[in-house]
Parts: sequence; structure tokens; C-alpha cells
Amino acid sequence: MTAGTSKAARAALLAVSFAWAAGAAQAQDRILRIGLASEPTSMDPHYHQATPNDALSAHVFETLVASDAKMNLAPGLATAWKPVDDTTWEFTLRQGVRFSNGQPFTPEDVMFTFCRVLNNPQAIASSYENVAKKIEAMSVKDGSTLVVKTKAPYPLLANELTRIWILWSGIVQHDRVRFDPAHNCGVTGPWPKMEDFNSGKNAIGTGPYTFKSFVRGTAVTLSRNEGYWGTKPAWTEVRMTPVPGAGPRLTGLLAGDFDLIENPAARDLKRLDGDGKHKYVVTPSARVLFLQMDVARSPSPQVHAPDGRNPLQDVRVRKAISMAIDRKAIAQRIMDGAATPANQFLPDGMFGALPHAPELRYDPAGAKKLLAEAGYPNGFSMTLSATNDRYINDAAVAQAVAQYLTRVGIKTDVNAMTRALFFPQRAKREFSFAMGGWGSDTGEASSFLTYWVTSLDKQAGVGTSNYGGFSDPEFDKVFRQAITTVDPGQREKLLQQAVRRALDLMPSIPLHFESSAWAFRSDIAYEGRADQLTLAASARPVH
Repeated sequence: MTAGTSKAARAALLAVSFAWAAGAAQAQDRILRIGLASEPTSMDPHYHQATPNDALSAHVFETLVASDAKMNLAPGLATAWKPVDDTTWEFTLRQGVRFSNGQPFTPEDVMFTFCRVLNNPQAIASSYENVAKKIEAMSVKDGSTLVVKTKAPYPLLANELTRIWILWSGIVQHDRVRFDPAHNCGVTGPWPKMEDFNSGKNAIGTGPYTFKSFVRGTAVTLSRNEGYWGTKPAWTEVRMTPVPGAGPRLTGLLAGDFDLIENPAARDLKRLDGDGKHKYVVTPSARVLFLQMDVARSPSPQVHAPDGRNPLQDVRVRKAISMAIDRKAIAQRIMDGAATPANQFLPDGMFGALPHAPELRYDPAGAKKLLAEAGYPNGFSMTLSATNDRYINDAAVAQAVAQYLTRVGIKTDVNAMTRALFFPQRAKREFSFAMGGWGSDTGEASSFLTYWVTSLDKQAGVGTSNYGGFSDPEFDKVFRQAITTVDPGQREKLLQQAVRRALDLMPSIPLHFESSAWAFRSDIAYEGRADQLTLAASARPVH
């Protein structure tokens, strides 16, 4: 009897022990399941500057200068930075940092990173390369201070470094690494390719998470970096699943398949009010949706006019296109109020934006009049190319724009495609009329103008997204002076002058600024970001 009782007691005690251990393991192994609106196209942090890609990179890699949720600069792998003169900067590198493979972070890793950016033929749009091209030299001072000398005054260097993700130099064969692009920077083996990052081989960073798996179209899985130098993340594993449809994403959240989703439809957010199980946040962003036109070629491949020419080369036609679009209706009916009509390329109040930009009014009668003055009283036809899985309601916005243009006589067809097809084709200038989006990550007007409006100059790293081929010497003169002017007050006035010129000539037409939304379980607190990045670190369990 005593022996039997003892066995039963031991069995009960063992069961309780197992249950406690399982509960403790569950408490420690917190998994965050995220439903993505748009899928990252690569694990390579220098492949394409796109928000989904940068969001993924931010989990595994880090930058010298970081930015917080409101896009304010913050210490990253550099704890401090300062300009020494107009062309020289000093960055104090953080000590005690190690990559996920245990190797120490060194100044040579920074130099290698910038060299790799200059040797990445697979990169789309050269956005990262444009920053590296502005650097003349790099050297190490006192062991932990990196001295960066630029080819010309570059007042926004610290801002630009928020998007250059630092790699471990050991992913390639090399001798002594140095910033010497003319002599391959000391690299003796082949430069890394995108495929080596997607497989996980080169996905070695200093960030809070490590690579586990990347399966296009299925999911990205990350594991917590237990050796991370900063605050240890709450989540031991993060799973990111692409679900392009807003409805299915929300359904997944409600069904318990996801803990957090990005960009639920604004009209569906009311379903979450008061249910006690879910919450949401809506955060304004600096991302502008815009139309870019081919103004360099005549004829243009996807424009068909009675005279055989390219009507988009006429500023009156471009202004007519702008006047034909009802931005307020798009913001209210298609974006469900989660957007603000754009009258310029950066929200009011940001550095370099016009303090009171003239409203881009909806005036279909005025649009028809301008078309007639330009010699197209009966209009013409063209194709609007757009993504269907990158921006909020992008395909629906494109269809609305096409309908507005067709009403004033510009018969417009829409070719909406996945971003994996759209971006490479746009980079090859296969479109005549395309819808795009751009988040001004530097927080000032120069960001959009540098890439999308300035005349192409690969050596200077400007105009690399100017797929429409726009070139205006007067604009270039003012803008180039602005980006090399160190005095903030003078630079702001020059930027505003450049913005006015860009709006007068309208090679790109602003549509609206997106607001981003995230929905999540009620036992999670989430901080939305103005740069639209969805980060596991922005979510924390609520006890």
C-alpha cells in the first residue's frame, strides 16, 4: 500500500514537473507570426532599396546610424558622429559588437561593405551605390574612430548611412581590407551574389536576429541572436508570411494564424474596435505615391498619339494629367481615409518642403482645355504600369487614375503586375507611364529629388531612378547647390526653390501620402513607424 502510494505520488509529481517544464519552455520560446502585405525580394541587404527588403534587413543587419520610429537619427553601430569640416566626418564605432558567427565587428567590415556596394551588379536602381560613390576615402583613427572623407560637401551623410547595412568582411576572400575601389579594396575572391544571401550562407550580421530560412512565396523565418550586443528581443523566433490580400491577412489574424499583420484595409479596422482580442495603430508616413512619365523619348513605347509623337514631352499634357485626377476621392474612397492628398513630394512641415504648396486641384474641364492647347483635342492612348502587391491598394489606385484620364480623353489601360516583375522592367525603362512610391528616409526634400528628378549622373550618384529621362539645367543647378550647402537655412531655401521648379515642370506627379496601419493581438503592444518598416522589435508582449 505504501509502495503503491509512493509510485502514484512519484508519477503525479513527475507529471507536474513535465507540465511545469513545458509551460516554462512555452514562456521562453515566444514566436511572433507576422502577415506581410508585400514580400521581400531578397535577403541581400544591398539588392534593392524597398521597404519590405529594408524591414527584413533590419532584423539581421545593422547600420552605422540608426533611425527611430519617428525617423530621428539614433546611435547604431556608431555611437557618435560629427563633421570635422565640409568634407570630413568622424564616426565612433561601437565596441564589443560581434557578428552572429561570433566574429568581432571592426572598421574593416565597414570599408568592405562600401566596397561591396560598389561591386554589386545585381543591385536594382543603384540606391546604395549612390551613397558609396560620394565617398573619397576611409581611414581608421585611434582604433575605434572611422574617418570618412567625401568628394564634395555632403551634409546628409549621417542620414544616408541609415540605409547602408553592414556586412562581415569574412564572406569573401581578401588580403588587408581597405577602401580602395580602384584596386578591389583588397578583395581577392569573387564578390558575393544575392543567391548566397538567400541561402543563408552570407546572411551574417550584427542584428537582433539570425537567418533560419528564406523561401520565396512561402515564409521567412528568423531566430533570436542570443549574442546580440543590444537589448535582447522578446521573441525567440519570427515568422513572416506574405499574404498580398488585405482581407485574407485580417482573416488570418482573426483566426489566430497571425499575431501581427501590416496594412489591413482601413475600412476593416472598425471590426476590431471593442472585440477585446485585437488592437491596431495607424501611423502617417513620408511615402508619396506618384506617377512618372517618359519625357525623353519620342515616340515612347507605350504611348500612341495621332501625330506619332510622345505627348508626355509637353508640360501642358503633364499638367492636364494632374488636373484630371481627383486625389481627394482616391484618398477617401480607395484608401478609406488612410492617405493624404499630395501637393508636393514631401509632407508639409518637413525640411525643404514648401510651407504652403499650391493645391493640385481636380479640374477635368481645365485638363481638356490644356490637352486641346497642346494639339490633342481628341486625346491619345497609353498604358499605366503599376505594381499589384507593393503599395497600399496600388492596383486599385492605378485603375482609378486610368479611369480619370480616360474621362478627359486619354484612353489609359492598366498593366498591374507583381513587384518582382515591375521593378526590373522599370529599371530597364520599359515603361512610358508608371506609378511608383518613395519614402523620404532622410527626412528632407532632397531624398525624392536626388533620385527621381535630377538629371542622371552615375558618377555623382544622382538621377539613378529618373527612368523618365527628365533633364532641366535650371533645376539641376539649384538642386546640386542645395545638396552641397552645409548651412541648413540656405539649403532649405534652395531645396524649396528646386521643389517649385519640379512642380512647375511636373516630370513626376504626386498623388498621395500613405498612412500605414498594423493590427495585432491585444496582448501585444506595437509602435508604428513613419518609415513603414514592420519590425519584430516594435512589438512587445503585454503581461
